[in-house]
Amino acid sequence: MADAFDEECDYLFKAVLIGDSGVGKSNLLSRFAKDEFRLDSKPTIGVEFAYRNIKVGDKLIKAQIWDTAGQERFRAITSSYYRGALGALLVYDITMKSSYENVSKWLLELREFGGEDMVVVLVGNKCDLDQSREVEKEEGKGFAETEGLCFMETSALKNVNVEQVFLQMITRIYDITNHKNLASKREDKPVHLFNGKQIHIHVHDEVTATKQPTTCCSR
Repeated sequence: MADAFDEECDYLFKAVLIGDSGVGKSNLLSRFAKDEFRLDSKPTIGVEFAYRNIKVGDKLIKAQIWDTAGQERFRAITSSYYRGALGALLVYDITMKSSYENVSKWLLELREFGGEDMVVVLVGNKCDLDQSREVEKEEGKGFAETEGLCFMETSALKNVNVEQVFLQMITRIYDITNHKNLASKREDKPVHLFNGKQIHIHVHDEVTATKQPTTCCSR
């Protein structure tokens, strides 16, 4: 079943969720992949992943999203999982200043292990808790602009901007990949994309991504 499903897709894009433990990475993924949210969500051990089909233009893309553990003791395990990733959501909790202060550390690690053209979106999660906010929206947006990242605030609990932030990343990856494909055809060179067969969560779901011009997200 999975092999046939793979063949129907035009592209397979791997992306990772990174950031401190407790910022809501797992619930962002659950909300995007299965439209679920769990208040009793446990910390991720090592790496878990899910995927979902996305329609961009006339192309069917399988987005495979990896959820990495935020705890330090798992860093040696998860750093290798950046390889082959075409995109990343770098998540912090707007109610936890320390998670925002650690964004620079995560970005450094991402740029050390990630690919040169990786699409990176800075995500301020838990925007529904505005009364407990410790990181202003303009602060996160300013950092993202300085580092050449996309930026969006989300709420996995209230399902605010979750769909949009994933689609923004995936559409940008598609734009870059499509550009590389056109360039490689002119130069008659093959383009190598990440290809993996393992799945933990199988979600048959298609949505249409609206293509929007953007200059952010890639280094």
